Amino acid sequence: MSTKTISITEEAYKKLAEARIREKESFSEVINRRFDKKKVRLSDFHGILSKKAGDALEKSIMEGRKKDQIHTKKRIKEIEEALD
Repeated sequence: MSTKTISITEEAYKKLAEARIREKESFSEVINRRFDKKKVRLSDFHGILSKKAGDALEKSIMEGRKKDQIHTKKRIKEIEEALD
């Protein structure tokens, strides 16, 4: 693998260093992770939310899914009745 040397400001260096989510993650890994949107992993989001916020988000998602399932079943029933 070839490498390139780049010059960045001290401020940009600090931001890049702060973007590391795993111990010993290289700057190349940080850049690739941040800019390769096709390779987003669930672990990239670890630690972003507090336990309380994560639990609230999960509850909200589950409630939304239940509502969506109820709505979908209702629409299917309506369509079936319309076709009879």
